[in-house]
Amino acid sequence: MGILSQLSIIYLLWTTAVFCQYEDYDFGDEYDEPDHQHPYHFNSNPSAQAEVPHFPFPVECARECFCPPEFPLSMYCDHRKLKTIPNIPAHVQQLYLQNNEIEAVPAGPFTNVTILREINLSFNKIKSHMIDRGVFAKLSNLVQLHLQHNELDEFPFPLPSSLERLLLGFNKISQLPGIALDGLPNITMLDLCNNVLDDSVLKGNHFSVMNNLMQLNLCNNKLQTMPPSLPSSLMYLSLENNSISYIPENYFSKLPKIIALRMSHNNLQNIPRNTFINLQNLLELNLGHNKLKQVFYVPRSLQHLYIEDNDIEMINVTLMCPSIDPMNINQLTYIRVDQNKLTAPISTYAFFCFPHIRTIYYGEQNNNANKSTQIRTAVFRRLLTPEEYDEIEDDHETHDQETEEEHEAENNYFFPHFW
Repeated sequence: MGILSQLSIIYLLWTTAVFCQYEDYDFGDEYDEPDHQHPYHFNSNPSAQAEVPHFPFPVECARECFCPPEFPLSMYCDHRKLKTIPNIPAHVQQLYLQNNEIEAVPAGPFTNVTILREINLSFNKIKSHMIDRGVFAKLSNLVQLHLQHNELDEFPFPLPSSLERLLLGFNKISQLPGIALDGLPNITMLDLCNNVLDDSVLKGNHFSVMNNLMQLNLCNNKLQTMPPSLPSSLMYLSLENNSISYIPENYFSKLPKIIALRMSHNNLQNIPRNTFINLQNLLELNLGHNKLKQVFYVPRSLQHLYIEDNDIEMINVTLMCPSIDPMNINQLTYIRVDQNKLTAPISTYAFFCFPHIRTIYYGEQNNNANKSTQIRTAVFRRLLTPEEYDEIEDDHETHDQETEEEHEAENNYFFPHFW
């Protein structure tokens, strides 16, 4: 009996020890990172193999690139002086190849790709004839393609119908085949700024088939007339730095969703009175740096109006606001009228028509050929908090310091990611 009691005590002690061993064990210890683990950095040296961090499951990555564990579906190959595109693993969804020296886009590296959604090939040296035909078209899940700042002279074609955002700015594109746009029903944003497109290229119904297009950038081209047949879905239109001399009076009658229109740095001399009457959603209108001699009707929805650097001698408020409707008040809050030929401030009647107006920027006026003059007050402000006042003052000081080249390079078209 004594022996059995001793054995029972020994068994009890053993089971207790085993239980305590599992009770104290932290299963997370297997996955804890080393205490002295160094942070991951992108390797900017193209000759060195990028380190692939430890990950619970193996992630294939091109040796020239970096695949961070935090973003296992992305492959970063940017800023590495690459001359060719590396082979792309099948699992990659986002591919970043910008700021390299790539000249060609062959089909080979994309052989295993099935779920690629975004490609950034901007700031390279890609030429149109060096893009294998159909290399992009087979990427049936692609929604965003960046090809800006390259050496393209033709619109890339064909492209996948899944594409939603296409950026082709800062190239040498002079041709835009209609068939190239027919197969892009899902495009919402098309950037063609800083190319060499002229009126003959845009003849026909190029854009009318793009029923989901919301943003069209055509700034810094060679247009002399307004682009024809734009889709009614359009909300943002950028036409700065062209040579457009007039806007047909009914041009915007089929574009009721326009929110922002930018046409600075053109040759506009006269705006028909009711040009913008149908734009009941317009918030921003930029017609600065033209040759306008008088103002025009302003939609009640408009908040920001830019008409600086024109030939306007007097602001006729009645043209801007032919009637006052207490139930539908004008929303204008900001007007910029510097570098015109004004000799007196805007009539106080403007504050009845535009009760929300808070700032009128007069700046300097060009009344004399060789001399700028200033109205009694350079900036009229009302109903501003001290913080808003300081913010606007800083904005104007910054603008005055900018050169014309900086303005054109940085602010001449809508930021591509506007939503």
